[in-house]
Amino acid sequence: MLSRPARALAVALFTALFAGLVPVGAAHAESRTVRGGRLDWGIKSSFQSYVTGPIAQGSWGLTGGAATVGGSQFRFHSAQGSYDPETGAFEAAFAGGVHFTGHRKADGTDELDLTVSRPRIRIQGGNGTLYADMASKAKGSGRVTTSSQVPLATLGLGGIDMRGGGSPISLAGVPATLTSQGASAFAGYYPAGTPLDPVSLTVDVKAPQQAPPTTAPTTAPPGTTPSATPSGTPSVTPSATASAPSGGLRTAAVDWGVRRTFREYVTGAISQGKWTLADGAQDGGALFRFADGKGTYDPKKGTLDAAFAGSVRFTGAHLDLTLGKVTVKVTGGTGTLSADVTSTGKTDRAVPLVTFAARDFTPKNGTAAVTEAPATLTEGGAKAFGGMYKSGTAMDPVSLAVTVDAKAQLPALPDLGSETTQSAAPSKQAASATAAPALAATSSSSSTGTYLAIGAGVLLVATLAVFVAVRRRRHGSGTPTA
Repeated sequence: MLSRPARALAVALFTALFAGLVPVGAAHAESRTVRGGRLDWGIKSSFQSYVTGPIAQGSWGLTGGAATVGGSQFRFHSAQGSYDPETGAFEAAFAGGVHFTGHRKADGTDELDLTVSRPRIRIQGGNGTLYADMASKAKGSGRVTTSSQVPLATLGLGGIDMRGGGSPISLAGVPATLTSQGASAFAGYYPAGTPLDPVSLTVDVKAPQQAPPTTAPTTAPPGTTPSATPSGTPSVTPSATASAPSGGLRTAAVDWGVRRTFREYVTGAISQGKWTLADGAQDGGALFRFADGKGTYDPKKGTLDAAFAGSVRFTGAHLDLTLGKVTVKVTGGTGTLSADVTSTGKTDRAVPLVTFAARDFTPKNGTAAVTEAPATLTEGGAKAFGGMYKSGTAMDPVSLAVTVDAKAQLPALPDLGSETTQSAAPSKQAASATAAPALAATSSSSSTGTYLAIGAGVLLVATLAVFVAVRRRRHGSGTPTA
């Protein structure tokens, strides 16, 4: 039987060791950052059909780098937000938008004019809401209303447990229902409670960054200055590096998706093809980036003559078309995008494909930019596409950026996150209340179990040590028997 002091000592050892061995993360997992990913949502497929059908005779367009995926979904990109794996609290905002127009009037304006952009998903306590920026023209009165982050739809999260997820986090086919605020922002086309298209998303989750270990400041030897390196050579900061002549072109990039319907044709059921990027071209989902621009730029006149790296090749049934060695010329407020066009084994050099407006192409904060300028197909472009489109056809918009300052950066490409695919429509079975997220297990639970196992062993040893100490006190300095 242990004496009272021995029992107290054992309890103290047990408490201290247990508290020291169990990591803080086991009690409360830190919130993590959501960075990169996409949201696939058709808003309401029947509304799309109504807009483009014989009644409204309208159309829709993409803004802010949004893309299409599958048969009738829009893909919003570049998720940013936070996630708490312990509580399941989740929030992610996405970029991009869709602009619907229809019911064209005699004066050239549209009676139907609706924009949905910057959707945001918020999940907390088992409840989910989809927010979005809304701009709409009311039926009848024509009054335009613009609202930021309207709670547009509630999400059906029945059977979904958001806790314990890793990276990436994926939700497929989550039911969405129009709210009363959403009905008002939707210009009254649908009443509250109307089912909207199901929501699917995939985002990357970044673990909290550990603080770097602190190091003792180095003391400069006598006779040297603190800014000198150990060898005595003054350190050079990045801002002190050599830069290009003031106002000259440092780097440039041009973004162009060719034409949305052409991309859909290439990957669709008829052509069953694909596109392949080479020579440094980058895929932004709804656009291709041709970067590493080199050439001349006059900031005073707003003129540019630059060549860009990268090529894109479209292949499919009866289709083999490559656009490469892209160049852009801007003069007099108008830009022309040209490329070498290779088709059926023949290459035509420097074919002018599209023209676009490039007014006020002067630097601001070190960057001269044209953002999503409407582009029109030229006669040369019509021939390049084999007569598929006539001269004057509206093609995908062109975005152009030129940096003239060492600190300026090119606009970021849309970030689609991990495991991006060109088509990821949710299955019909997933669009139910039992849809479940693919939540990868985190390492916190396994590490906690490891710590507890180690702790249990150490505690056993500590308890035996206390027992031996007490025995020694009772029997003097003699060696205890086993």
